[in-house]
Formats: sequence, structure tokens, C-alpha cells
Amino acid sequence: MTRRITVGPFNRVEGDLEVRLDLDDGVVRSAEVTAPLYRGFEQILRGRSAMDALTLVPRICGICSVSQSMAAVAALRAVGGVRPARNGVLAANLAHAAENAADHLTHFYLFFMPDFARDAYAARPWHPEIAGRFKAVQGSAAQAMLPARARLLQIMGLLAGKWPHSLAFQPGGTTCAIDLGERVQLLSIIGDFRDFLERTVFGDSLDNVLAIDSVAGLEAWRDGRGSDFAGFLGIADDLALHQLGRIALPLMSFGAYQGDDAALFAAGVLDPSSAERTSFDPAAITEDVAHAWMRETSLSPLEADTDPDADKPAGYSWCKAPRLAGGPAEVGALARQAVDGDPLIRDCLTRFGPCVTTRVVARLRETARLALAMHQWARQLDLAEPFLERGERGRDGTGIGLVEAARGSLGHWIELRGDSIRRYQIIAPTSWNFSPRDRDGVPGPLEQALVGTPVGDAGARAVTIQHVVRSFDPCMVCTAH
Repeated sequence: MTRRITVGPFNRVEGDLEVRLDLDDGVVRSAEVTAPLYRGFEQILRGRSAMDALTLVPRICGICSVSQSMAAVAALRAVGGVRPARNGVLAANLAHAAENAADHLTHFYLFFMPDFARDAYAARPWHPEIAGRFKAVQGSAAQAMLPARARLLQIMGLLAGKWPHSLAFQPGGTTCAIDLGERVQLLSIIGDFRDFLERTVFGDSLDNVLAIDSVAGLEAWRDGRGSDFAGFLGIADDLALHQLGRIALPLMSFGAYQGDDAALFAAGVLDPSSAERTSFDPAAITEDVAHAWMRETSLSPLEADTDPDADKPAGYSWCKAPRLAGGPAEVGALARQAVDGDPLIRDCLTRFGPCVTTRVVARLRETARLALAMHQWARQLDLAEPFLERGERGRDGTGIGLVEAARGSLGHWIELRGDSIRRYQIIAPTSWNFSPRDRDGVPGPLEQALVGTPVGDAGARAVTIQHVVRSFDPCMVCTAH
């Protein structure tokens, strides 16, 4: 017997989210994902001075504001042809990585793991320990993680003046130059972050963690270890989380953290079924609004307008449906690490495919890689050189800013006439992962990932739904503009 239920609003999610599910014999047969809050930033930006974007777009989100700044900076830089100061690039990488790593910690400790402390798992042998560690508000894990996260975000004070919503990030670099004493502070903060990861998250050195190159190696490493990551791996094995949230969509990354020769994480598209990697083409991105509360518009972000239509009969979300070469794509830490060729993540994909387990492993694996990269960037800063290069203003033209936020690929498309913004379009990571169906009826990634999820008699209270949804780490406030 088929019945429809609505799950939502979700707690421990940035913004508003609802999911409508059709169930058949206690299993999800189809899903519709709704972003019920309209933001309107694309309309707010229209007609304003070009540099106003640097003030407004960070306010799209309070937890990934640096990512929004980075995308706006890159779009303005593309129009003006500005070449940023090398120190400015390094400082931006440091601030951006600190924000993304803080987001990864927040997701794991505050958003994802508390679901395993629920009474639904009370009969499991690991439940008493996990509940004591991760139960919302009461667990000991947050007491250790939150000070470590706060310490990490002190990097923003040094390199960006404040966080969130800093104005330090500019097309020519960053406005906050640091001295020798401040670099010592910066290295100390990064060292403390690494120490927290090694003592608490992994219970091992980052070098040893990053040397793991296979699922078999990960399982051998986990045995007998008392860290939080090892605890998750034991739960994932016991609950067969590798069978939840499985899809086989293309994994896309815009590439992240620019360097002298190449990005830290490469750009590209990976087919998880064949492991074939292809190049990424920004021109292949389109926006479909067939089931969004939007009037029909151009499919290209460079030509599209945001024109709300709250009464549209076929609409069920304020989120548009981004498509790559006409189809949906999954984005996030899993996509970044898979495209970059991380051997452990590639083996996870071979064994399990994109699923709940693989997404969480990739997120923490990436956090370890960022800690090492941040130390290198801090040492590469040349304090005798400028952090900011001045560039021209007032050019006509279009620009695209493509970056990787914690949750995946973030794009800003801008068209300028003189010093005025004529058009601005934003496609956030959660817009990709939580998109509605397109004009061909093809569901978005989460809509596909929820199909087959067992809920039994729990219905909307089923914790399995929570695991699948949270494995994508949604940020709904970034999603609908």
C-alpha cells in the first residue's frame, strides 16, 4: 500500500527543508525535496555597484560566508582581468580552508553523529558510549570540539579582520597584511587544529591517516582504536550505512585552493561507476526551473533572470534544478576527493559507490588534508611582499566565479555594465544536491538517494531518512535566491 508522508522541518540543518516521500511497504519509492524559503539575493544585487557584491553575498550564509566571498571575488576578477597578489591568494586559501574545515567538524559532531544517540538505537551495544559522547547538547564531544573550532576560526581575525561577512577579500588579494608575530600566531592555531584532529578525531597522526589507501586498510586501522572517526566506522559497519543513500550520478568539482602551478584539489567530473574522469566545462552548466517556483527563463546562468512565481502549479521548491550536460550531478567533499584521485575514496567508490559512509569518510579525509595544506600555505607567505594588488574598475563584461565550499561546487555568474550589476546568478552546492526534478522529470541527487530507504513503521520519524539527508550536509539558506 502506497502512502505519502512529509518529513520536516529538519532540526540541525541550516535553513528550511521539507521532504515528501511516497512509501510502499515501509520503503521509500519516490521523493520530492522542497526548499520552502525564498531569499532573493540575485534580485537584491541587480542594479547595485559592482563592489557591493563583496558586501552583500557573504550575508547569504553565516557559516560559509568566505566561500560566497571567494566566488564573488573570482567573478569580479574575471571581468576586470585582475591578477591577485600571491600573498593574497595564500591568505584567501588559509581563510577559506579554515572555514571549510570548521564546517566539516560542525557537520560531523553537531549535525550528523547525534542521530546515533537516538533511542531507536538503544539496543545496539555501542549506544551507551555514543549517546554519552554525541547526544545533542549533553554529549562530551561538543565540549571538546567547540573550543577547537573557535580556536581554528581565530585565523579569520588574523587574515580577514572578522568572521563571518568579512570585507577583506578583494579581486586583487586580501586587505589584511600580517607581520612576523601574527604569522607565529597563525602557525600556532594551525598546530592546535592538527593536534585536535590527531588526538580526538582520528587518534593517530595525520600522516598515518592519509597513508590509508584502501577500504581494507581503513578497516584494519579502525580495529582497537578509540577515536571519534573509528567510532563512526564501527557504527557504519554495524548499520550497513554503505547501503543507504546510494546513487551513481557524476561527481563534479570546480577545483579548490589555487596555487602557483595547480589547485590543491583538481577540477573535473568523475563517473563513479566506471571511474572515468573527464574535464569540467562551465558551459555545460544550465538551470532548469520546470518544478521550481520560477517563471521560465534562459537555461544558461549567464543569461538567466530570477523571476519568482509562487503560484506556479508545477512548482514544489524555491530551488532551481542545476544540470551538468543536461543531467544532475553530485557535489561535495566526496566529489572533490574522488575527482582529485584520493586512493581511499576511489576504493570506497569501487566497493560501495556514493553512499552515506563514503560521504562522511571523504569529509573527514579532506579535513586531514586541509590541516597539512594550511601549514604549508602559512610558511609560504612572504611578509615583505604585498597582499593586495589594485585593479581597474568599471569594465563592461561577464565573469564566472567558481569555487568549492565545504558542501561542494559554488558558482557566481555576473554581468556588469560600467560599475553596475546588470545580472547576477548564484548556484550553491545544496542547489545541486537538493534540486527538484527537471523538465524531463529526472529527480535531483537527494531525491534519487532517498529511493529505497527503509523506514518500516517509523514513517516520518525514521532515523534512516535523517542519515541520508545529513550525509549531504545541506545548507538550505544558500540554496534559493
